Amino acid sequence: MASFFVSIPGAAAQGIIWGIMAIGVYITYRILDFADLTVDGSFGTGGAAFAMCTIGGMNVYLSLLVAFIAGCLAGLATGIFHTAFGIPPILAGILTQLALYSVNLDIMGQSNQALNASKYNFIVNLLEYKKSIIVGLIFVAIIIAVLYWFFGTELGHSIRATGNNQNMARANGINTNVNKVIALVLSNGIVAISGALLAQFQGFSDINMGRGAIVIGLAAVIIGEVIFGKIFKNFALKLIAAVIGGVIYYIVITLVVALGLPANDLKLFTAIVVAIFLGVPYWKNKVIRKKIKGGAANA
Repeated sequence: MASFFVSIPGAAAQGIIWGIMAIGVYITYRILDFADLTVDGSFGTGGAAFAMCTIGGMNVYLSLLVAFIAGCLAGLATGIFHTAFGIPPILAGILTQLALYSVNLDIMGQSNQALNASKYNFIVNLLEYKKSIIVGLIFVAIIIAVLYWFFGTELGHSIRATGNNQNMARANGINTNVNKVIALVLSNGIVAISGALLAQFQGFSDINMGRGAIVIGLAAVIIGEVIFGKIFKNFALKLIAAVIGGVIYYIVITLVVALGLPANDLKLFTAIVVAIFLGVPYWKNKVIRKKIKGGAANA
C-alpha cells in the first residue's frame, strides 16, 4: 500500500489531464445527446499532431493549438458524416475513428514517437507532479470559463436546445445540423488538447493511446454525476465534477494496480466500473418509485 500513496500525486495529475478529455465527452454526451465515438481517434490525433510539431521545432503552445485544430477537424468529419450523409451518430463516430487510425500513423510516420522531456520545454511532465497538477488545473479553469461563457451565448443556448429537443429546436428556427457540427468540433478539439497534454506527460505519442478513451471519459462523467449530482447544479460545476471524476477514476485504478490486479484486466475493470455507475441512477429511481407506490398503497 505504500506504493499506492506514493503514486497518488501522479494519478491525480494524469486524472486531471483525462478530466479535460471528459469535459469534451460531456459536451456531446450530456449537452448534445450525441453518442460520439470519435474520441478514441481524436485523442490520439491530438497527441500525434503535438508530437510532430514539437519535434519539428514548434513552440509548445503553438503545438497545442495545432493539436486543438486537428481535433476540431476530426469532429468536423464526424459532423459531416452525420448531417450531410445521414449516418447515425454511433456509426459516424466509428467511421471517423477508423479513418483517424491511418491519419495518426501518417502524421507520426510510425506507430509511436518519443518525446524527451529534457530536450523540450514541456508544461507537464511525469517527473514533476506538482507542476503538472497546477498546469492541468489552469487548463481546466480556462476551458471551463470559456465554455461557461460560450454556452451562455445565443449560439450556446441553441446547441443546448438542439440536445434537449431537436424537433422543438427546428420549430423555433434553429439549424440543428449546424449546431451538431459546432458541438462536435468543439468537443473533439478539447479532447485533442487532452491528448497533447498526455503525450507531454508520459513522454511519447502512441497510435493506441486513445484506445478506450471514450470509456474513460464516460467513467469520469458518470462518477462525477453520481457523487456530485445533487450538489453541483450549475453548468460550470458539472464540468468540474467531470474532471474530479477523472481524478477519482485514476486514483481507483492506481489502487487496484497496487492491490495486484493484472494489468491485462484493467479494461475489464473499467467496463465494470462504468456499468456500475451507469446503473446507479436507474436503480436509485427504481427504489424511489417502489417507495412511492408503497406509500400510496398504505395511504
